[in-house]
Amino acid sequence: MAQTDHSKKRTIQEHKNTKPQTLIRCMQINLQHSRIATDNLMKLTEQEKSDIICIQETYLYKHRMTGISNSYRSYTSLEDNNQATIVITNQLIDAVLITQLSDTDTVLLELDYNNTRFFTASIYFDITTEIEKELVKIDHIVEFTKGNGLIIAVNSNSRSAAWHDTQTNKRGKTLEEYITSKNLYIMNERSEGTTFHNRRGKSNIDLTIVNNPLIKELRNW
Repeated sequence: MAQTDHSKKRTIQEHKNTKPQTLIRCMQINLQHSRIATDNLMKLTEQEKSDIICIQETYLYKHRMTGISNSYRSYTSLEDNNQATIVITNQLIDAVLITQLSDTDTVLLELDYNNTRFFTASIYFDITTEIEKELVKIDHIVEFTKGNGLIIAVNSNSRSAAWHDTQTNKRGKTLEEYITSKNLYIMNERSEGTTFHNRRGKSNIDLTIVNNPLIKELRNW
């Protein structure tokens, strides 16, 4: 996709008693406000049959999200200039926006599918904001979702060898320590590609983070 992050696909495997296993296909992508990348995402979504798409740096027109097919359900905060969006393409997934924990840079959804309840967040960390302030948002989300499965797709603007970057910076070290302290897990696997690349360079700054109830259910990052 032109000047945008590589999309990352994963599946959540759900199982209840002896029911057949159900797979939910998820995608995470940073669109860097690109219309071309958004158009390409719509094509890729159809090809990959993704159920949930977590987007950061959404494409905006006149301060509002645009370019996402009207046949899908798109969730952002009620503010303008949203940097985070979650798109639900599977009509069988019930979704509720948690408005009190969603803002310009954060979207939190409560999802229910085949009697399985979990939460998904799409978050954008502004590189000009101290990361400690950004982590307060995750604190509130972790507390609110306590006891339920949680998957966080975040553009962290932080670099660390812990998620297979070539270097660790101050923001990355702070985020590493925070994730460990909250008993959260980084699902990023080593790859020949990077999660971010443009003309200025490339790095791994996009993370998939889950809590203990979901750690055994995530497959194929």
